[in-house]
Parts: sequence; structure tokens; C-alpha cells
Amino acid sequence: MKHNSVVTLDGSSFLISDEIGNLTTGLPGSITGFFYKDMRHLATWVLSINNASLQALSYDDMEYYFSQHFLAPRTGTIYDNPYLSVVRRRFLGNGFIESLELMNHSNKEIEIEIKYTFACDFADLFEVKDALKKKGQSYQGPRGKDWVLGYRRETFVRETLIRTSSGGTFSPGLFSLNLTLNPKENRLITFQIIPVENETAVQLKYSPTKIEPRPNLQISLEEWLRTAPRVESDVDAVRRIYRQSMIDLAALRFYPDPVRFPTLSIPSAGLPWFMALFGRDSLITSYQALPFVPELAASTLKTLAHYQGTQVDSFRDEEPGKILHELRFGEMTLFQERPQSPYYGAADSTPLFLILLDEYERWTGDKELVRSLESNARRALEWIDRYGDRDGDGFVEYQRAMDTGLENQCWKDSWNSILFSDGKNSEAPRATCEIQGYVYDAKVRAARLAQEIWNDPKLASLLRKQAETLKLKFDQEYWIGDKNYYALALDRDKHQVDSLSSNIGHLLWSGIVPQEKANFIREHLVGPNLFSGWGVRTMGTADAGYNPIEYHNGTVWPHDCSIVAMGLARYGFREDASRLCAALLNAAIFFNFRLPEVFAGYPRNETEFPVEYPTASSPQAWAAGAPLLALRVILGLEAQDGKLTSNPELPFPIRSLTITGNNRLWGKQPIHATREHAIESEQFWRSWFEGRRVIAQKKAG
Repeated sequence: MKHNSVVTLDGSSFLISDEIGNLTTGLPGSITGFFYKDMRHLATWVLSINNASLQALSYDDMEYYFSQHFLAPRTGTIYDNPYLSVVRRRFLGNGFIESLELMNHSNKEIEIEIKYTFACDFADLFEVKDALKKKGQSYQGPRGKDWVLGYRRETFVRETLIRTSSGGTFSPGLFSLNLTLNPKENRLITFQIIPVENETAVQLKYSPTKIEPRPNLQISLEEWLRTAPRVESDVDAVRRIYRQSMIDLAALRFYPDPVRFPTLSIPSAGLPWFMALFGRDSLITSYQALPFVPELAASTLKTLAHYQGTQVDSFRDEEPGKILHELRFGEMTLFQERPQSPYYGAADSTPLFLILLDEYERWTGDKELVRSLESNARRALEWIDRYGDRDGDGFVEYQRAMDTGLENQCWKDSWNSILFSDGKNSEAPRATCEIQGYVYDAKVRAARLAQEIWNDPKLASLLRKQAETLKLKFDQEYWIGDKNYYALALDRDKHQVDSLSSNIGHLLWSGIVPQEKANFIREHLVGPNLFSGWGVRTMGTADAGYNPIEYHNGTVWPHDCSIVAMGLARYGFREDASRLCAALLNAAIFFNFRLPEVFAGYPRNETEFPVEYPTASSPQAWAAGAPLLALRVILGLEAQDGKLTSNPELPFPIRSLTITGNNRLWGKQPIHATREHAIESEQFWRSWFEGRRVIAQKKAG
């Protein structure tokens, strides 16, 4: 998205406009517009005054569910000042409320003609992304006092109502209103934009006469932030990054099944393409946020358990016990033109479900949830052995059943992400290394749950033996002796896919790496091939497939780095882990304190700032979670049965860091850490404190 894009979002709906507040969709694949449940419900919404466009003086989008645009007519010369101010305010919640405040600054009466041009293509999000044509019929016209934009394809009907109580006239694609403003008069005009699903109008969260912000939370945003732990540091950017992460997590929460589970809100993956339930993303985000927002994990586990696979369905890559990958509600999934209804094409979400279940209990002591999900956990374990291990070799492989599915079903899910070091693509079925680590960790953790909570020592013993067998076999089959790291994957013919990747850091996180080989992995992760200075690259620079702006083959992903940092800390490399966390937090400054989904892998010494990736989602859930996990690593936070411990290792340039909680987990005493050291280098300090200056120069230049 462009720098001047203004974004508001609220769970299952989002709106992207220009700095004037206009929606001007004109180019194929343009993401501008108002979207509700995977469909664009308003594509064009353009304001003019007296048949002329306005100029943007400034805009405010500090609250994710609200924006306001300060506008004025263009005078054509610097010698004439505008006589009229226009403030365009917008509250988003299912649909949106738009209020237009007109202020006559002159001592004369003025005549004004207000026009809004509007249109809607009702494009499914997949149609927007792939620039596909619609197959149904559009219509529009009056219905009572509303103007209706509609779309019908067989029994699938979606509509948008445009409603105003301010007078004026509607005609196809146009609203117009003539009014007279007295000297110094202010006038307010209000519109409601309301989605309609199968003849049922959606209930807006806000009233045009009484706006009390409660954005996709059962509490206000202020209360959400007030009840979360408080972070303070001598480097104020740390506090600001943490606050932005918490706001983004609140913004991305939505209710995937509000009828059956009205209280279960979980994080969608990210704006703009992934405002939906993604199993892997929600699980990892919930893990990252556990010390700060443990209720995310509980909701995620319950929701994913509800959608757990029950049958073999090749179109959806579904199998009994499997945890879903993605759930959509749009037209293309309803007509089975895309499989996301839901789609199960992820080989890692099932072991990640077990990992989060155990980690959640360790942090909260909530054994009741673990008991209630015992049958789901057992089915997940059965899927790993029966369906995940496709050929009985002890490793979990993946291969899509139909061409409509994903070619790669690991977190690096682009088609060319699993390459050999010479750049050649591998063949499926593939068994990527990190998935084996997840399976190992899942079985170790499930063994604890079976022993301590499910009262099944026989299962616990079996799982421990399986985990140990997997660890030994993995080391034998994946270790590349002449390179001193683990293969990215085993391909169809059980050949080692030998490129150097960040996935080896996930192996440290899982604990599958023998202690005697951990330092080899550390050296690669902090070495120049993988470490850019801003984070760990997804692929090493010496590999033929490396490209610093290739989605999974050389970029830096914040969530990936946070998991790598946890892995380094697990094996005792605390200083390296904290340095990696510091690099991530430093990078966030250059993105206005919000880490994007991904950024380029250029070396730090070649750029003054981390370089943006052109189509990165922002905000994005597990990128928002990365600073939270980084704080956990820096402070060495661990928990057992709801009791918190800390073993801090502060990185440069942070000299003090304090987290104060407001719940049972954190207790009454803050976690406080300090260090007495000189600054690492003047250049490093400058990059922390001049980040916003560099941003301003980039935008101006």
C-alpha cells in the first residue's frame, strides 16, 4: 500500500482510502475500497464540492477503527485562502459511519453543491488479488429512503445500503445536495454504509447520533491497553513499539463464528489480503502474545478445535484430526471455486496446536481447558502419525491433493520457497525440517499433558519414545556434514534440499537439535549469510536462489526472527538472542513503530534503514506479535503453572526495561532489568533515535 493510504479496520471489515478519504478503485488488482467478510462492498466513494476535488491538509488515523481528513477547496493560487473547511470523519464497525462537517469561515453566505460519486464491483478478495471478472449481475436503485447497490449470482446475494438523513438526491452512481451556509456556520451531514447479506442488513457498531468506540472488543480500546502489562524503558521507542503491537492485535481480532461462539475473538492474519482465520498465523501469534494477552491463545485453541478436520476431502486437503489452514466466507469459496471453506493445506498447524495447548497451560495453569480439548489433542496426534507421515518413514510430509491447493504447506508457502542451493526447485511430497521440529516438540509437550493432566501414563511413555526416535532419525537424515547445518527439507526422493535457511532457527526453538550441534546452527544464524543486521534472512546470501526481495528466499520476516531468537535463548545463546531482538526493535522504528509482515534482506551496512517489501501486509498479526516475543526473550520470561520467572539479558542500547502486569500471572511486583555498559557504537545509537527522521526524508524524497 502507498504511504498516503489511510487504513481503518475492525475485525472482519476494513477500509483503505487515499489521504482525502476517497475510494477510487480503477486499476486491476487495486485493494482500495470498503471490504466486509472477504468482499468489496464499496469500490468508489469520491467527494467533490462545487464540482471540484478537495485538497488534503492533514489526516488522522491514530485509532485503527477511526480516521478523519482535514480538507479544503483548491483556490488555484497562494494569494487566495480557502473560505471553507471540510472535515471528513469515519467510524468503521461492520459497515461505517461517515460524517461531513462543513465550516464557513467567511462573513458571507455561501452556496455549496456536495456530490458523492459511488460504485461497487462486489469483488471477492480473491478476484481483487488475481484481477478476475465477476460472474453474476449487478444492480442499483432506491429502496425506501436508502440507495441500494447490489449483486446477485444464483442464490448468492450481497448488497450495500447508502443511507443519509441529511436530505439530498440519489441517482445511479451519484448523490448530490445543495445547501446554503450562513456566515461562520458549521453544518454536519452524516452517511451510513451498511452491508447486506442475503437480505439481512448488518448491524453497525456505531450510531450516527451516539458514537461510543468499542472496536471489535467487548471492552474499549482504552481498557484493553490499560489492563495489559505496562512496558517502560530508557529507550522510549521500546514502549511505543509495544503499544503499537498491542493496538494492532486489538485491530486484527475478529469473531469467526459470532452465533455459536460470540465471545471467541482471535487474530486474523493481516491487512489487506489475509483478514481471515489462518490456523498457523493465529497459533503463532497467540504463542508470541501469551505473557501479555493469554486469552488470545484460549480463543484460538477453542476455535481451531471446533473446525478440526473430520473426513478425507481432497479439494480442501482435509483429513481427520488436521487443524485448518484458512477459512473464508466469500463468493468464490461458496461456489467451490476456491477451497478455503475451510481449507486444511498446512502440515504445521496441527503440531503447532499441540505446542500452544501445552504452552498456554504452563503460563496460565488452566488445566480445565486442556481437559476439555483432550479428544482434539488425541486426534491431532493421530493425524501426525496416520496422515502427516504419508509414507511411514517417521517424518511428516505434505503434497496437495489437487491443483487448487497450495504447492507448499509450510510457513514458507510460496511455490518456489523450497529450493536446492543451486536454485533448482524441489519436488513434492516435501518434508521440511522445521515441521519435524514442531512434531518433536508437540510430542514432548503432549507427553507432559498426558502424564500430568489426562492421567494416561501409557500414552505419555509412548510419546516420549516416539519423540526420542524422531530426534535421532532427524539428525541422521537431515544433517549436512560438509556444511554443518540441517537441510531445509527432504524432497520426493528423500534427497536433502541443501539451501541454508532461517528454518534451522526453528529447530533450536523446538529442541530437536542435539546440544553438541547447536553452536554450528548459531554460527550460521548470526553469520553474514543469514543475518542482515536487521534480522535473519529466510535464505542465505550464498545460495543461488537468494534474492533480498523474494518473498521467502532472502527477505527478513519479523515473526521468523522472533522464533529464531527464542531458539537461540533456549540453547543458552542469550546474548545473540537479545542482539537479534534489538535489531528487530530497531527496525520497527523505521516503520513508524509497527513491524510489517516482511522487509527486504539487504545488508545493514549498505542501507541507512530497513528497506520495505512492496506488498507486505501491515498490520499483520505475527509481525505485531514479534516485539512481544522479543521482550520475553530479552527478559528471559518463563512460566510454570502460572508462576513467572525472569532471567534478563538486555541488549544494546537498552539500559533499563520494566514490565508491570495487571493480572495474576504478573503479580504485584514489576519485572525490572538494568545494565551498566557503554553504548555499542555511535552509528547504532543514531539508527535508534533518528529512525523517524529517515522515514520523513524517504517520504519527502
